[in-house]
Amino acid sequence: MRALLEIFWSFMKIGAFTFGGGYAMIPLIQHEVIVRRRWLDDTTFSDLLTLAQAAPGPISLNTAVFVGYKQRGYGGALAAVLGVVLPSFFIILAVALFFAGMRDNVWVDAAFRGMRPAVVALIVAPIVGLARGMHWTLISVAAATSLVVWYFGISPVWLLIAGAIAGVLWAARNGRRVER
Repeated sequence: MRALLEIFWSFMKIGAFTFGGGYAMIPLIQHEVIVRRRWLDDTTFSDLLTLAQAAPGPISLNTAVFVGYKQRGYGGALAAVLGVVLPSFFIILAVALFFAGMRDNVWVDAAFRGMRPAVVALIVAPIVGLARGMHWTLISVAAATSLVVWYFGISPVWLLIAGAIAGVLWAARNGRRVER
């Protein structure tokens, strides 16, 4: 039970103090589960993050599910999901009840504009962190893929499928066995 409360508490802090959506939560999740709690290593986190991005739904929620499940099975997944979702739920409820009429307020608008650069930095931080240790060709492929998605408006799903097929073909061609 203590482990489930630790998972809940860790993800509740992340959910409560992150602005900017799911991608902004990734560096906080990464720090909490790798550096602070030592629940996962960099490679496992990177694999879970890839899976979370490929799965339908918000990346932060998917990451929470996978980390929680990896730690304590279904109970851990539920604890992580509740932890990451409840703060946002209550914050949005409070905003809807008390602050909806303040959106046109000059000061509120200025605060949101001031947060935008920090949100962009929170989104870029995990990309840089995950790129450490990658071969330059993989970084080049990632950058090219991002440009293709942005410039041509191609769905990332098709590129993920193409990448999975290319990875399987490459492993088959080189006679590598896929490890679990």
